[in-house]
Amino acid sequence: MFARDFAGYANELPIVEWPGGARLALSISVNFEEGAERSVADGDPESEQHGEAVIRTGPGVRNTMNESYYEYGSRVGIWRLLDVFDKHSVKVTFLACGLALEKNPKAAAAITHRGHEPCSHGYKWTDHCSLSVEEQRRDMLRSIEAIERTTGQRPVGWYPRAADVHSRELAVEEGGFLYDMITYNEDLPYFVQVKGKRFLTIPYSLDCNDSRYWRGIVEPEQFLRYLKATFDQLYEEAQQHPKMMSVGLHCRSSGLPARARAVDQFIGYAKQFPGVWFARRVDIARWWIEKLG
Repeated sequence: MFARDFAGYANELPIVEWPGGARLALSISVNFEEGAERSVADGDPESEQHGEAVIRTGPGVRNTMNESYYEYGSRVGIWRLLDVFDKHSVKVTFLACGLALEKNPKAAAAITHRGHEPCSHGYKWTDHCSLSVEEQRRDMLRSIEAIERTTGQRPVGWYPRAADVHSRELAVEEGGFLYDMITYNEDLPYFVQVKGKRFLTIPYSLDCNDSRYWRGIVEPEQFLRYLKATFDQLYEEAQQHPKMMSVGLHCRSSGLPARARAVDQFIGYAKQFPGVWFARRVDIARWWIEKLG
């Protein structure tokens, strides 16, 4: 049962201190989907129709130009972002598709070698709500195996593309997951009841997300200003209660030179403030479960 909840914390926020007395947990997530998108070359009935440089083709027609757009994220973008994170000694969560990691084992190994967290984004970058329950289960299990084999770590986070009412239940049934990210309805983690178990969800963000470049933003400076404004507001609110800020990036988007610079500048800006904890999702999950579980 996936019940809707319009009340949430009802402005009675939990009193919990982040590690080291931090006021704000800043979580950066990088979507690594390149190579797992729909592709006629991989046996899909049509090419991927989502993104920034989409050139639409009919069913069964391979779209090599669109394929190259995705390849940029895997060939170049991921490495540029990894270098930005290294520059600032920041660890992030990679929302990784198993197939994408299989196609780029060097990048897969680098994710965990540099201290970042691999979170399951499914095996294929496909809408789970379009799959049967058993198809979803197979995709989840296949993603777990692929991520563990290529990165050396079993994912403990779950973020399928276009989740449905079964997505969270499957995560609990299969076990091994600490949290999911299939909600956008809160600024803080919260627990839900699933099949008689207490399970943690860490809400994600679509506003502090570089997918905005695909929906009208042209200049990286616009994205940077938005991130700063969100940070400033949450940092101010965090004087009274703990807060969390979620930033979502994509290798094929923020991995581009000017956009990576905006990410670099935002991290540098946020690091000027005391009491900011740059945290992977798994770190937030473990802390929340320890303090409030």
